[in-house]
Amino acid sequence: MAPKVLISDKLSPAAVQIFKDRGIDVTFEPDLGKDKAKLLSMIDQFDGLAIRSATKATEKLIEAASNLKVIGRAGIGVDNVDIPAASKKGIIVMNTPFGNSITTAEHAVAMMMAVARQIPEANTSTHAGKWEKSRFMGVELTSKTLGVIGAGNIGSIVIDRAQGLKMKVVAYDPFLSEERALQIGVEKLELDELLARSDFITMHVPLTEQTKNILSRDNIAKLKKGVRIINCARGGLVDEAALAEALKSGDVAGAAFDVFAVEPATDSPLFNLPNVVVTPHLGAATTEAQENVALQVAEQMSDYLLTGAVTNAINMPSISAEEAKIMGPWIKLSGHLGNFIGQMSDEPIKAINILFDGEASNMNLKALTAATIAGIMTKSNPDTNMVSAPVIAKERGIKVSTTKQDQSGAFEGYVKVTVVTAKRERSIAGTVFSDGIPRFIQIKGINIDAEVGAHMLYTTNEDVPGIIGALGHTMGSHGVNIANFTLGRAGIKGEAIALLYVDEPVPAAAIDALCDTGLFQQVKPLTFDV
Repeated sequence: MAPKVLISDKLSPAAVQIFKDRGIDVTFEPDLGKDKAKLLSMIDQFDGLAIRSATKATEKLIEAASNLKVIGRAGIGVDNVDIPAASKKGIIVMNTPFGNSITTAEHAVAMMMAVARQIPEANTSTHAGKWEKSRFMGVELTSKTLGVIGAGNIGSIVIDRAQGLKMKVVAYDPFLSEERALQIGVEKLELDELLARSDFITMHVPLTEQTKNILSRDNIAKLKKGVRIINCARGGLVDEAALAEALKSGDVAGAAFDVFAVEPATDSPLFNLPNVVVTPHLGAATTEAQENVALQVAEQMSDYLLTGAVTNAINMPSISAEEAKIMGPWIKLSGHLGNFIGQMSDEPIKAINILFDGEASNMNLKALTAATIAGIMTKSNPDTNMVSAPVIAKERGIKVSTTKQDQSGAFEGYVKVTVVTAKRERSIAGTVFSDGIPRFIQIKGINIDAEVGAHMLYTTNEDVPGIIGALGHTMGSHGVNIANFTLGRAGIKGEAIALLYVDEPVPAAAIDALCDTGLFQQVKPLTFDV
């Protein structure tokens, strides 16, 4: 059956066609986002929900979305999506951070020019029949220092445009490497130095706990006198009341804002100040940008629903279509490793340690980690997936750590998972051979080579004669056919393990019969989603 997608906001008809061309069953109701009751009644029918800003994907809506797998936001901001609720439900939330990058960057440059030359005020004055040339004295951008807070995708475009205007550009961004700064031709500064040196400051960061009020009252006091501030990023990055005071005193010469702490903004301390240019969140408002983000979200959602490729996800590691093909068996393996340990562990888990060796260490480790955690959590919560598992682990206070290393043995790569409880540690390792089939290669430090089956039986025992006979006889007498039989031991007469791949679930009577032999320390039936 084809996946079903609901578009509840106004998206380009070209986006609707993309879904149809990809074989998606699409329902296009562009005003549905405004009808909360109707949307709530319909949402359980769909695998995907494509939205812009009108639809509010609240916790209540997400709870009702029993089949929903992905929410796609055509645009950058996901303030209208309850991401924690979606993550807990295992729903991927995607946005399109690059579709309107150029448009937003160009708007920031336009706002910088507008405030530098007082264009809006001059326009109003001239329309009123006045000719106030001497009133509107501006400043040039050439040779001025532009401070860019946030040198990511949009910030780097602004940097490029500003350099074309012959501005000197400095940047503050904790994630900007020295190599990248050199590549894009900016001087990397700490925030205080940027505030003190910049003639213009533009912000291009998301709103987080770290960036909220990054231009606080204290930081506004550190600004170079006569600076002009541009914010086309997110509301809440600037203390608007403190900035208004600085504008009135003349310490700040001007400001240009496209975003506000509260939106829609019907009132702000910045409104009606003659040296402030304001627009109603128009950063992404061009025909090209709206078309781009609509097409991108349709492609991204289709890719995920049809191939498992994850692009621009807010709450899950991205996996490209190419990665999905290569990593599919490794993601499956990671899930099996986690599932094995999850089924074996009856005590609360304190820590999960994952080692990635060789080929595995060069893959998308966030995705492999998420798959491992999901496998572990499946026993206690069958609905757990790669999105919800890390959230659940964090809620339970489970410490997750990862290590990567170069190829260290006979296998080109492997994954080893160790789980720590209050009583013990358990470990299992696995790899993927050239046939693409995941295999267990080590349990409790004992080497084996076992293909993963839907129904398996795991036993531990002392290395003594009669084990193979007891297992074979008991399975046969209870009508259980053995597809594969793997043995391993730590040493002669030491600890030994057996892993049986069987054609059907092992009945409880067979488990009891094995336990009654007195040969086995542990007898555990296992199931895997293969």
